[in-house]
Amino acid sequence: MNAGDLLANTLSPDQNTRESATQQLENASRENYPAYMIMLSTELVDESKPIHIRNAAGLALKNALTAKDSTRQAEFSTRWLSLDNETRGKVKQEALMTLHSPVQKAGSVGAQVIAAVAAVELPQGQWPELIELLLGFVNNATNTPLRIATLTAIGFICEQIDPDILSLRSNEILTAVVHGARKEEPSSEVQQSAISALYNSLVFIRENFEREGERNYIMQVICEATQNPNVSVQVTAFECLVRIMSLYYSKMAFYMERALFGLTVMGMKSEEEAVALQAIEFWTSVAEEEAQLEADFQDAAEGLIEGEVEEPKGFAKIALPEIVPVLLTLLTKQDEDADEDEWDVSMAAGTCLGFLAQAVHDSIVPMVIPFIEANIKNPDWHFREAAVMAFGSILGGPDPQVLTTLVNQALPLLIEMMTDQNLHVKDTTAWTLGRICEALISCIKPDVHLHPLVAALVRGLQDNPRIVANCCWALINLAEGIFEIYEPAEGQESGPLSPYFHGIISQLLAVTETASNESNYRTSAYEAIQAFVREATPDVLPVVQNTALTVLNRMETLLGMQNQILGMDDRNNWNDLQSNLCAVIVSIIRKLQDGIHPLADRIMTDVLQLIQTAGAKTSTVLEDSFLVVGSLAAAIEGRFAPYINAFLPFLHPALKAHEDTQLCTVAVGIIGDICRALGDQTAGYAGAFVTVLLENLSSDVLNRSVKIAVISCFGDIALAIGPQFEPYLETVMGILNQAAQMQPNPLDYDSIDYIASLREGILEAYTGIIVGFKNTEKVNVLLPYASAMLELVKQVLADENTVESLDKVAYGVLGDLADAFPHGEIKQLLLLEWVARYLNRKNRYAKDTKAVIRWTRDVVKVATQ
Repeated sequence: MNAGDLLANTLSPDQNTRESATQQLENASRENYPAYMIMLSTELVDESKPIHIRNAAGLALKNALTAKDSTRQAEFSTRWLSLDNETRGKVKQEALMTLHSPVQKAGSVGAQVIAAVAAVELPQGQWPELIELLLGFVNNATNTPLRIATLTAIGFICEQIDPDILSLRSNEILTAVVHGARKEEPSSEVQQSAISALYNSLVFIRENFEREGERNYIMQVICEATQNPNVSVQVTAFECLVRIMSLYYSKMAFYMERALFGLTVMGMKSEEEAVALQAIEFWTSVAEEEAQLEADFQDAAEGLIEGEVEEPKGFAKIALPEIVPVLLTLLTKQDEDADEDEWDVSMAAGTCLGFLAQAVHDSIVPMVIPFIEANIKNPDWHFREAAVMAFGSILGGPDPQVLTTLVNQALPLLIEMMTDQNLHVKDTTAWTLGRICEALISCIKPDVHLHPLVAALVRGLQDNPRIVANCCWALINLAEGIFEIYEPAEGQESGPLSPYFHGIISQLLAVTETASNESNYRTSAYEAIQAFVREATPDVLPVVQNTALTVLNRMETLLGMQNQILGMDDRNNWNDLQSNLCAVIVSIIRKLQDGIHPLADRIMTDVLQLIQTAGAKTSTVLEDSFLVVGSLAAAIEGRFAPYINAFLPFLHPALKAHEDTQLCTVAVGIIGDICRALGDQTAGYAGAFVTVLLENLSSDVLNRSVKIAVISCFGDIALAIGPQFEPYLETVMGILNQAAQMQPNPLDYDSIDYIASLREGILEAYTGIIVGFKNTEKVNVLLPYASAMLELVKQVLADENTVESLDKVAYGVLGDLADAFPHGEIKQLLLLEWVARYLNRKNRYAKDTKAVIRWTRDVVKVATQ
């Protein structure tokens, strides 16, 4: 079969043909990667081939160069860079030639290939002539398709590559894309490609934006583009303004006064929904930015944040009289037949109102209340629903005291509106009741509102799936909020929800009996059950126990139906149900704690059967099953021992599932649960645990985040078995100390975050190891490692940008070491200048962190006397 036929088959409507062709391509890629890439680029550039073949070739090329997973991406990059220059040069040359194709779709896929290669090569300092080549193509005024494809390529490159790499060429790139975006450009397609590229370049043109003249010109071009006759250009121009507002807020005052107020209000009124949506998004972005700036500014004023923090300029508050009436009008533009997930101007307007409320607080209330009062009883459901939506949207920002009277007045009416004849009104009313329970639970008076509110929400559980889902969400907020306000005092058996607990759980269980999960309502009901279980007071624990029996019965029934599963839909439904049941069991175990022990045999029997039935292909069910096991181990502790040997044969394969990040993470966590539960009984399994964890650390496939969990897990094992950890100490400490040497790239935020997490994992491991050996005859085996452990503590405390949780663990390690050697064994290390400096420096830590520092200071004092 030739390349063209093979690529055509990857697009076949027949699944078997499609899968076979895809597999053959993957085999060709593995067997002869250079020939594979040449074959694809040859198909891509061939003007005689049908466009769908060329597209398939281009996408296969791109997919051979890019991957979402960072580990896989590293493999792809290494594989490409290992090719000889001639092969790489041919592929790149043919991709560049494709930009010249008169067939625009071919040029577009060629642009994707060029960007994929650039993302690999430019960070390595290779293909330095690329940007200059592309800029030359853009300036070819006689070839419009070439300019479109090239601007598309530049946009993709700007989107994918670290801004710091492109910043050296920012002037040329900016000049090219702004030139193409001007209103004088005769081709709207060139304008569209240019304005899209400009959107992607906004991140790395910070220096250009600092210069007033250049900034004015960029803003002029974008503002003019919002008035372009081409709708796509208008939309992308507004997208640019949204992004500029988040990136360059501090520079926007001049443009807000001169143009942006008027342009965005006019944009919100546009008959083109796509334009209106982006104009609304602009004000959502403004409000979100100002709410965050206000929070940061207040934290800085209170000394919680160091350094200068920008004060919000109040654009949203100034614009309220102009934009709120437009948003309220847009709330009434609901599409009765729209799909639930379909985003429209009405939904966008509600979201914008919510963010505005957070940004301007009380100021929004008098602007919205007249609309609510005028329309809450309007015969037209559009206005009735809009009034309820407006009310629900503004509950999150103003002072609760400002809203309390309004909520108290509105609650009886809202509860009554749960019987409205219109589905949309009931749906939004249920959501608004949920918002009240979430943001203003203090308004719910148990002796006044609770009974009618619970009755209305429970009645809603028998309604349309969308309404059921919102009623479940409202019940979750009600349970959590009531518990928070009326948390039972010590010795108190009941709470305000106790009289309703059995009825609510019964109705939620009835909802979950359905075979359907439309609008995710069945899952929402299971989540509501979990919330009520979590907040259950002692007097309703018998209901929780009965719920456990109901859930186990359902799990066993589903296990018995395994052979009746016919297709993918049945399989997905089965998996979804089992995951929900596992989640409820976990909540019940955590609530009952040791009281779950009478059901432990049955739970483990069911879960082990579920693990065996689900198999390796259903990792989500395996993850949920493992969480049940971990929760049970934590609850019954030493009494978990009889189950360990039956469970281990299922745990070890999950620990070795290196390509399944989530499953492997959960499996590593289970080792910690087992160690904490069994204590020194873990010793018999420790060797196997350490061996498989060391294998995980050496894996080239395992995600690095899992490796942090593995490192921390060594501490769990050491803490559990104490001195019996000695056979593994030298190997483990060698790995930990080696990992501690890793330093972040100061220009890479991902690198900084990763190293911070890694250090926290290492310190947690140190903590478990120190505490495990402390107060034992073997404690001196730690002496050779004390210096290296303290060196990491010093690094962490010296980092001014570290998070408090990491500092807290570091101080804890310092204290644990001092406490382990109170007789001067590490006195010289503890007398180093930095120890006293960090123990006595001024800080703004939380109370629990300060308590750790005080304890550490005391034990260091004892150890250095």
